[in-house]
Amino acid sequence: MKYLFAVSSLALIVSAVPAFSSVTVTSPTNGSQVSSPFNLVATASACSGQSIASMGYSIDSSTSTTVFYSSAINATVSSSSGSHTLHVKSWGNQGAACVTDVAISVGSGSTSTSAISPSGATVVSGLQKSNYYWKQASDSGTNGISSGSMSVTSSPSLSGSTRKFVTSYRYSGGERYWTSFGADTNAHNFLYDVYVYLDSTATDIANIEMDMNQVIGNGQTIIYGFQCDGYTSTWDYTTNAGTPDHPVDEWLHSSVPCNPRNWTRNTWHHVQVAYSRDNSGNVTYKNVTFDGVQKSINETVPAAFALGWGPTLLTNFQIDGLGGYGTANAYIDNLTITRW
Repeated sequence: MKYLFAVSSLALIVSAVPAFSSVTVTSPTNGSQVSSPFNLVATASACSGQSIASMGYSIDSSTSTTVFYSSAINATVSSSSGSHTLHVKSWGNQGAACVTDVAISVGSGSTSTSAISPSGATVVSGLQKSNYYWKQASDSGTNGISSGSMSVTSSPSLSGSTRKFVTSYRYSGGERYWTSFGADTNAHNFLYDVYVYLDSTATDIANIEMDMNQVIGNGQTIIYGFQCDGYTSTWDYTTNAGTPDHPVDEWLHSSVPCNPRNWTRNTWHHVQVAYSRDNSGNVTYKNVTFDGVQKSINETVPAAFALGWGPTLLTNFQIDGLGGYGTANAYIDNLTITRW
């Protein structure tokens, strides 16, 4: 539960006791670029030797502070565009106050990536909701076996409608979940945008895969494959190392680090991936933005497959297990794909 208080009501507490900062801000990092809303994750240890009674945050010289009666914050924060200072605070049980300041640059929506969609772009949002028919299957491309189930829940949630995936695996098996969301043979540019949440069960996830498929005008299927690879600790992308008629689907490793086992648990993580294609079926993976930090990939690879599919746009979400056996929960929210 959170409450709003005027900063002036806390002024006597703040000024009464000199304090050493005990506030650790995990996200956003100092100097990072973020989109609004962004995820604030912070914890506090003892403040000037006092046990933590509450935490809070304010932006710039705002006259109000949002307060949480706990020693941790995991909140979604909205802000206007531009450069700001985020003040993350804690208060001890005897009145001591501590603060850590974080400098951030805020963009609006997907403008934090280099792929800024034009005004005429087609935006499909809320793909995780129950009005989209999702299917699932064990991925034969992984080494083991898997099973899974899905449901739509209101907690944890950003939108009120979160899709929950429960994946059981043996011998590093992977479960693939997918839904179709239309057909467009002409679109050449895409921005994949999703929030992902892992709870405490997800300690042995090998990979998190987030793909999109598009059938283009010549009937070939373009596979935009992308994953956070826990084996190599990189963001990966797919290529067709063969030909469309005799395809060889392979993963390539970028130089951008990622390992899902390093993701903070019980926290919403924001993933944005920008890519485009040419008329010959070559895909350029432009960049990936994770929790507001953008990294360039800039790799172009063949990605056309002659699969005999009818016109469709399709998105996959896949969880691969690590080791002998296990069950992991993962959640997605605000799944949005923009195309033009």
